[in-house]
Amino acid sequence: MAIAKLDDAERATLAARLPDWKLVPGRDAIARRFTFGDFNAAFGFMTRVALLAEKQDHHPEWFNVWNRVDITLSTHDAGGLSQRDVALAEAIDALAR
Repeated sequence: MAIAKLDDAERATLAARLPDWKLVPGRDAIARRFTFGDFNAAFGFMTRVALLAEKQDHHPEWFNVWNRVDITLSTHDAGGLSQRDVALAEAIDALAR
């Protein structure tokens, strides 16, 4: 079954649902930066996200330097943003609280 990209109505809710996530210029993707007290906290967060992403079978693009984790979400099978990205972003936000 093909994964559908977000429609216009779903996209209109992104800012309210995911206020800390931003659209990526030039891509149909969303991104967020997380900053922690040190590398250990950042890596621990990445580990929790990895376990969550594996359960959802939807894996982020990410980059880590010391206390910073940058995450980008886009559904390759859909060719852009899908509900899978929204669900994973909401779950990641819940972990970061």
